[in-house]
Amino acid sequence: MNITQKTTKDKILDYLKKERSLTVSDLTDLLDMTHMAIRKHLNILERDGLIISKEVKQPVGRPSQMYSLTERGERLFPKNYEGISVEFLHDIKEMYGEEAIRTLFKRREQRLTKEYIKRIEQKSNHDKINELSKIQTEKGYMTNLSQIDENSYELIEYNCPILAVASDFKAACTCETQMFKNVLETDNVKRVCCKSDGDNYCKFMVDFNKTLSQAHK
Repeated sequence: MNITQKTTKDKILDYLKKERSLTVSDLTDLLDMTHMAIRKHLNILERDGLIISKEVKQPVGRPSQMYSLTERGERLFPKNYEGISVEFLHDIKEMYGEEAIRTLFKRREQRLTKEYIKRIEQKSNHDKINELSKIQTEKGYMTNLSQIDENSYELIEYNCPILAVASDFKAACTCETQMFKNVLETDNVKRVCCKSDGDNYCKFMVDFNKTLSQAHK
């Protein structure tokens, strides 16, 4: 007996995952439901950003409305990229040593620094950290930013898309913190909580009173 019964929404998403795109008529046939009932579910899924619709011209008659998964909808389906990444990193460590792992994460830090700076440079400190928070949320970190005083902020990441990697390789966390320092141009970025240590979230305290240029004088 299958205890977990799939909802109509789940079934629609499953069919769109398998078939790539379907019309309302396709779904009514597959689910044995009325057009009106299917459209009601599709409208909710589209409102929630899980599916998208587009008109496709037909040889004869009116264009068909085709529905497919959005990137957000695709993320509902399990992927094991992280598990593979962890295995590869352990293999690299075994073959080439700890220094090779540090080099890999340092390269990632440098690559992300360049990517983020393109969006953050020439902004005020306040706008820099707001943009950083926005970028991290776009990448799946579910951030929340709070301003403490004129120069200080608290940045919380409620999700870690690379948690399995960070749990085995703390260099991932170290390089992320350093990347924040590079991008925000301040040495005063401190990670006070970390999901890879078992905390409920990662929390950073950021203070712009001391910039990187000032620190290195």
